[in-house]
Parts: sequence; structure tokens; C-alpha cells
Amino acid sequence: MSRRQIRNRPDGSAEALSAAYDTALLDLDGVVYAGGHAIGHAVESLRTARAAGMRLAYVTNNALRPPDAVARHLTELGVPAEADEVITSAQAVARLIAERFPAGARVLVIGGEGLRVALRERGLVPVDSADDDPAAVVQGYGGPELPWGRFAEASYAIRRGVPWFASNTDLTIPGARGIAPGNGAAVEVVRIATGAEPEVAGKPLPPMHRETILRTGARTPLVVGDRLDTDIEGAFHGDVDSLLVLTGVTDPARLLAAEPRHRPTYVDEDLRGLLTGQPEVSGGGEGDGDAAAGFGCGGWTAAVRDGALVLDGAGTPLDGLRALCAAAWTAAGPGEYGGDAGKALSRLGW
Repeated sequence: MSRRQIRNRPDGSAEALSAAYDTALLDLDGVVYAGGHAIGHAVESLRTARAAGMRLAYVTNNALRPPDAVARHLTELGVPAEADEVITSAQAVARLIAERFPAGARVLVIGGEGLRVALRERGLVPVDSADDDPAAVVQGYGGPELPWGRFAEASYAIRRGVPWFASNTDLTIPGARGIAPGNGAAVEVVRIATGAEPEVAGKPLPPMHRETILRTGARTPLVVGDRLDTDIEGAFHGDVDSLLVLTGVTDPARLLAAEPRHRPTYVDEDLRGLLTGQPEVSGGGEGDGDAAAGFGCGGWTAAVRDGALVLDGAGTPLDGLRALCAAAWTAAGPGEYGGDAGKALSRLGW
């Protein structure tokens, strides 16, 4: 089935995902680490997947650090990585700008070192002021210490008609202490000040997928992420399979309400999901399925009855969640079950 068709249930896999796909395209923040520390089970799962023959590529919308710094950090966490295994939205946006402007063009940088390194790789010249006659403005995540004055420099240049590019527009970023504002929040500041719209490169948009495939050469990739609106939607637009892990931004309630382009192929608790097969979700009546007829996974059955999601049975919380996804996604929309899945999820401990 084309991933662009409506998915009404998570898929199953008889093989471990590390054997079924040649390359894992892994998001970093909220998947491998949060706030600089490894997420539980991430290190051992990635080492085992690599040992089993799966290639690992780290694909991040975070443009703050250059690939070699990211690779060093991963290695320090216990996951050996090389710089050429890291693909960032800074690289994707630098390619976009280089396709528009000649080598040697000046680019006003609003962000961190990752953007500067990516621009130089493409023969472009990073500058710091709107008065440096930039051909373009590029904005990426600059970390919590990015001075407010950087947004003013962007605004001055953009109001003069300089084209504006953004590495990504993630509104939030997960950290050790919780969820913090991401580059998308900073982009909103400049948008409000200028009334302009940036050209965006990062997930879920095609430039990031193109950059990833060009750099990895993956033939049967599996996108692995924690965000529906970047990782999973990016996989949808790229027509490739995806695994959502519940270690970052997306919680089960958001997953149940996901629109078609935000529905992952597989769902698992964390990166241990790479090392196992995935259970089948059965039932649903004929054709595309009937939410009232019920869906089963493990020892659970889920259905939409009298406008509410209903969960019966017993088993692992993940199997219950997979069954609930099938029932919710088969309904025409959250309105068919009231959008309130709290009672069913509470049975699963969420």
C-alpha cells in the first residue's frame, strides 16, 4: 500500500525491523537523547541494531551543532558515529541557498555554528550583520543563549527585500528539564516583525528528505522519530515507512488523534522497537475497516461505540495502544469518538 493512502491501523512485521530495513534514519532530540543525556535503552538498542547489519543515520532538524560535534557526542554516549552519518537541517538549507546563489555569496546567519559550517561546505560566506550586504538570511536553532539582537538583524535585512530561509520550524525542542521553545518559535518572532515567510528546508519538507537520501544512499529506509508533524509527516511525504517512539514530544492521546499524514507505520515505546518484530492488528470488518466492529492486538480489543473509544481485555500497554489506534484512525475523525480517549488510555497506564 502506498504510504500516501489512508492508514487505518499500525502495520505488523514478522521480522525484526533492523532486518526488514537497510537503514534507520533516526531523529536525535527525543529519540536518542534529551538534554544531552541518552534516553533509556537507546544506546544498547542502536549498538545491537548496528551489529545486526542495520546502517544508522542520524537525521536532525536541530541546526545548532555541526555533524562532527554531533558524532562526538553520540560516541561519548556509547554509540560510535562518524560525521558523515549525521544529516542536519543546516545542510539541507545550505544546499537550497547554494542552488539559488553563486559560490562566495554572503549569508546572514541567525543561529549556531552548525549553520556556518554547512554554508562554508557549499562555498557560501557567513556574515553577522544586515549591513554586510547579504544575499540571503538563514535562521536555525541557536540555543537558549542566542541574543535577541540577532532577530533584529534578520528583520532589518528581510525588510530590505533579502530572501529568508529557515532550517526548520519545530516550535518546541525536548530537553532534560522538559519541552522548550524551538527554532519555529524564533521564526515566529521574525515573521511577526517582518510579515515575511521563510523558505523552509527541514522535516517534514522535501529538501530534508532529499538531503538524507543523497547522503545515505538508503534503499529501504525506516524513519524513526518522536514527532508526528516532522518525522512521521516527513516519512509520509517521502513515501517511506516510519517508527514512532514514545520517548519525546508525542504522547498516546496525540497519536490517537493523528490525521492521515501523521500516522506512523509502527509504534513502540522506545528504540528497542528496532530489535523486534511488530504485532499484527486484526479485525475491523470488511474493506477499510469498521471502527464499531473492533480491532484486536495481543489480548486487547478496541472499538468506537456510542461515540466513545472502548477498550476491553488485557495485555501489554503497547498492544492496547495499537488496537486503540486502529479504532480511532478508522473513524472519520476524532469527533466520531468525542476526541476523548482518556478513559481507554488510563487502563493502559497513560
